[in-house]
Amino acid sequence: MSVSRWEPFKDSMTLRQAMDRLFEDSVVRPTRMWGDGPAGRTLPLDVYTTKDAIVLRASVPGVNSNDVEITIEGGTVTIRGETKPPAEEGTYLLQEQRYGPFARAVELGMPVQADKAEASFRDGVLTLTIPKAEEIKPKVIKVKST
Repeated sequence: MSVSRWEPFKDSMTLRQAMDRLFEDSVVRPTRMWGDGPAGRTLPLDVYTTKDAIVLRASVPGVNSNDVEITIEGGTVTIRGETKPPAEEGTYLLQEQRYGPFARAVELGMPVQADKAEASFRDGVLTLTIPKAEEIKPKVIKVKST
């Protein structure tokens, strides 16, 4: 019976190996490009405000506008949909496109007029415009001279 001695430094990864693995996992092979949430992938968004509204913009290429569901409840906007794989048959040599359900909920942080929201879909880009509530819009008061 032979007894071998455990050498922790021999079995551990070097700092260089750890940095190489981190770089490769995050830059070379980003497996979580869209992130995976409980409802599938997380949808990346651009959200900005104008004088009168909040605008959300999302790129959803290959998704039919009828397959996107938008709900506004209180100050939270939720966008859901699904990217369906093509019906083509064959063996993939490379598959980087992501398919399946996606969802994203965003807390707006200010009151909005949900009943006046408008959504448009053009060239694979979903744009949702939600007017701000009247009470938070800036009001200009002119000063009268006497």
